[in-house]
Amino acid sequence: MASVMWFRRDLRLADNPALVAAAADGPVLPLFVLDPVLWGAAGPSRRAYLGASLRSLDASLRQRGSRLSVVRGDPVRRVALAAREVGASRVHLAADYGPYGHARDAAVEAALAEHEIELVRTGSPYAVAPGRVTNGSGEPYKVYTPFSRAWADHGWRAPVEPPRDGGWLELDEDTTEIPDPAVPAGLELPEAGEAAARRRWQEFLDDVAAYDEERDRPDLDTTSRMSTHLKWGEIHPRTLLADLGRLRSSGAATYRKELAWREFFADVLFARPETARDYLRPEYSRMRYDEPGDHLVAWQEGRTGYPVVDAGMRQLRATGWMHNRVRMIVASFLVKDLHLEWQHGAQHFMHWLVDGDLASNQQNWQWAAGSGVDAAPYFRVFNPTTQGKKFDAAGEYVRRWVPELADVADPHDPSADDRDRVGYPLPVVDHAAERREALDRWEEIR
Repeated sequence: MASVMWFRRDLRLADNPALVAAAADGPVLPLFVLDPVLWGAAGPSRRAYLGASLRSLDASLRQRGSRLSVVRGDPVRRVALAAREVGASRVHLAADYGPYGHARDAAVEAALAEHEIELVRTGSPYAVAPGRVTNGSGEPYKVYTPFSRAWADHGWRAPVEPPRDGGWLELDEDTTEIPDPAVPAGLELPEAGEAAARRRWQEFLDDVAAYDEERDRPDLDTTSRMSTHLKWGEIHPRTLLADLGRLRSSGAATYRKELAWREFFADVLFARPETARDYLRPEYSRMRYDEPGDHLVAWQEGRTGYPVVDAGMRQLRATGWMHNRVRMIVASFLVKDLHLEWQHGAQHFMHWLVDGDLASNQQNWQWAAGSGVDAAPYFRVFNPTTQGKKFDAAGEYVRRWVPELADVADPHDPSADDRDRVGYPLPVVDHAAERREALDRWEEIR
């Protein structure tokens, strides 16, 4: 019997259990729905990358004698129409645990049921699906360490091979071209697609042994850069975990913990969907915050006068990505030096990040703001100058992304004369004074 494989955040053929399940039914219609709700919310980085990833998936399908059928519109209507056109009795997909996706899939399921078509969920974008790991009381974990232990004890299935060719279907009409939106000037995105994800992962595995020692160094290209590929499902975390399981280095163990953080944040968002926008710890909503204005714009444009902060914000604008240590530094600066609510930073990140994942982005911002699970103590206020000197000791990261500081004596703390000579601004705030102010505001809500 015919079936539909509805691709979403699983833009690959290998290690795709939902696709294997669809192929077991008989001929498969590979389908992608351009949902105006998600397309409208995405920034230029994610839109352009999604288009490139879809073209890569389409090329892979064409090698198998098929193609990706792309339609535009409300999935509740478009999935049912596609299934009926090819005479499918089932629609297969990987479960979505995000707030919007979870509700959307329930609505699609109801619409399909009216036509006696079954929605079949197989797998998810995670090694362990959100909600699967709970504490002794059956409640979601609120702290990472016990979650990570339970997550590891739960385990995950081994990767699966791509399905053997069992026949493919196409929509005859009413399809749309895969989008190819223009990339804003100055923005260069990584190569998209399943093959690119595999290559990048194999390159990283050659250096993973040093990951635990070098992962906080933004001047070194030693992080995996896999967050983008994981975001779009061009590779599954189960595949990464299988490769890591054969290694015994401390770097491999540390990287596995980072994958556990990704799954923990997805679990938190599934249990508390309101935390995509609101404070997980409501008392932090009572803190005094400043209104966004010139300081927010200076932060967004990378001209705060704090070199490592500006380097990170410029890297984000130029590549759609930012080193994780620097993400923490710029987030701390926004919330605790500029006294702005974390949502302003999270929104800016989601606009430009090509790896913009709602769970990871929002929960990490809440962590930085002190209002999330496993939050950094609010009194832990990053000093951007000392952070830069500690993790970018030679100043190579700052010099790359803030080129006007390339020839100053100290790129992390340039003198007033050097700033004036090269046209780099003075600090928009005094860190020591704003640190005291942040702690005073915190004391008011304790």
